[in-house]
Amino acid sequence: MIKGLYEAHLPVSNLENSIKFYQNLDLEIAYQSKRAAFFWLEKGKSWLGLWEAKQVEIPYHPSIRHVAFQIDLEDMVSAKAWLHNKGIQIRTSFGLSEEHQPLVLDNNPQAHAAIYFNDPDGNSLELITPLRLDFEQSFGEISLEEWYRRNAALS
Repeated sequence: MIKGLYEAHLPVSNLENSIKFYQNLDLEIAYQSKRAAFFWLEKGKSWLGLWEAKQVEIPYHPSIRHVAFQIDLEDMVSAKAWLHNKGIQIRTSFGLSEEHQPLVLDNNPQAHAAIYFNDPDGNSLELITPLRLDFEQSFGEISLEEWYRRNAALS
């Protein structure tokens, strides 16, 4: 029945500024009106809606105002440089500084590599890729670099 997530929505304070920001992330506009814009994440499969609205004043919480974009593991290695080249600041997350990101999230039995940043309105954005699915091994939050070191030692 359910095949995936088709859309997610975020509030923004200035639609034109937000359009520029998301275009800078190489996203393609699918639809635009006076108060909303939709960007393809995967054309015909999923999109992100931005709405110019007062709800942008709601304080951030992980359950709202957060979107995670899936990327390939190969791209995660260069994600920090890619964001820096676009003038986007990495956000400290889970107690790991920017220099220790991308970080690895230990959500047993899954593990994901992730890097966090904000859009101009403080909406939380994340680039994420799965590393391990359905395998028990707890390690806490560590850097992707440390993840590679530990897994090389197990090989």
